[in-house]
Amino acid sequence: MVFAVVCLGLGVAAHVLGGASVPAPAMVAALGVAFAAAYPLAGRERPLAVILPLLAGLQVLLHLLFSLSHAAHAPAGHPHAALLPDLGMLAHSGLVPDLGMLAAHGWAVGLTALWLARGEAALWSLLRRLAVRLLVIWLPLLTTPFSTPLCTTEPPVLRSAVLRHVVSRRGPPRAVTA
Repeated sequence: MVFAVVCLGLGVAAHVLGGASVPAPAMVAALGVAFAAAYPLAGRERPLAVILPLLAGLQVLLHLLFSLSHAAHAPAGHPHAALLPDLGMLAHSGLVPDLGMLAAHGWAVGLTALWLARGEAALWSLLRRLAVRLLVIWLPLLTTPFSTPLCTTEPPVLRSAVLRHVVSRRGPPRAVTA
């Protein structure tokens, strides 16, 4: 779910920063598409080699979806509004990307994929460590019978120990008699 929300947020932010608007039905559809694409990969750790192409493909798909939804909501006075999308409509709707848009999408996808891969690795590392800690705590409890108490001996009495490196010059200075 986090992957789908991040993917949607990246697509919407890039589209809005590019000067277009995103209708709410297109956002809902885009979230469904991103969730459906990420759901089969859930439940296990995904490396950068899986996250990067999936994120790049979804960004292309979301860009097309947002551009088509923006073109579908074109004003009635637009010369291409009544026609099917032709080459002029594609150029005006943002479906034909320029070099700046490709560079911006590329940088955003690359940085977001690195961020998601590092977060994924950190999360799974934390879950593995937590599982080991819980196993260390619960395994002795599960292997001992419940009829016998876990601790049958008294704790040892703490005695004061003589310190090895005691500084004996502590206290006020001695009076020197002359």
